[in-house]
Amino acid sequence: MLTEKKILELEQKANDIRISVIEMLLEAGSGHSAGSLGMADIFTILFFHILKHDPKNPFWEGRDRLILSNGHIAPVYYATMAHAGYFPIEELKTLRKFGTRLQGHPHREYMPWLETSSGPLGSGLSQAVGMALADRMDCGADTHRFIYCLMSDGELDEGNSWEAAMLAGKHKLRNLIAVVDRNNIQIEGFTEDIMPLEPLSDKWRAFNWHVIETVGHDFKSLNEAFEEAQAIFEKPTVIIAHTVPGQGVDFMEHDFKWHGIPPGIRDMTGEPSKEEQGKLALRELRTLGGKIKSEHQ
Repeated sequence: MLTEKKILELEQKANDIRISVIEMLLEAGSGHSAGSLGMADIFTILFFHILKHDPKNPFWEGRDRLILSNGHIAPVYYATMAHAGYFPIEELKTLRKFGTRLQGHPHREYMPWLETSSGPLGSGLSQAVGMALADRMDCGADTHRFIYCLMSDGELDEGNSWEAAMLAGKHKLRNLIAVVDRNNIQIEGFTEDIMPLEPLSDKWRAFNWHVIETVGHDFKSLNEAFEEAQAIFEKPTVIIAHTVPGQGVDFMEHDFKWHGIPPGIRDMTGEPSKEEQGKLALRELRTLGGKIKSEHQ
């Protein structure tokens, strides 16, 4: 059960993960800010409440599979895995450095407990469909494992995504749960200006998917969405999670310009200087938006 105490623990964990994301990006001097911050709550509830997994036995056969299709938000993936105990948190500072395991996009050759390498947008759902089909062949229709595929809304511009959606609908893959980060931005602007996606829910339903829409920053709502998805037996499920890009850092929120850059490398009109961006972001996260005092101020 998701108790109020558990919700508070998840909120604190998500905030710690966001702090790690900013620290990583500042150290690397490159990487994606907006989506990484926006998906922190979803990664948190998955790794600390929903997923069947074991950091001490990452190749456990009974584990759920998590596929990150939008590999550019690797910072939040790495940060969550480190906080969950897969590798030391100190290693996060090696993001994008020469020789690191923490490549700019997840690379299974360096971190074999990742389910896939990722980067080319639109391909993750096809990989997840293949895994869901294979799992059903291995375990039968009563499989209790789930394949979770995390996707960006911008990558739905890719035709490959809809080919995979059509195949999953045809085979009624009830063990497949996709999560779309509906943050309404992509690298060059707002999704509805570049390639409109709405009516998005209707499109997924037309491909024979069960559709759930929820708020991507409310743990109670997220938990209810995942529980509903796990209870669907006749078709795959997509959770369209409405998120705020840059969540937790005021000057980044809702701004597509932060899609692909870290704090501290570029001055932007109307925003803090590049020298102050990292300090302000960390201060806001460490004090929960000024709600608490911090020794780091």
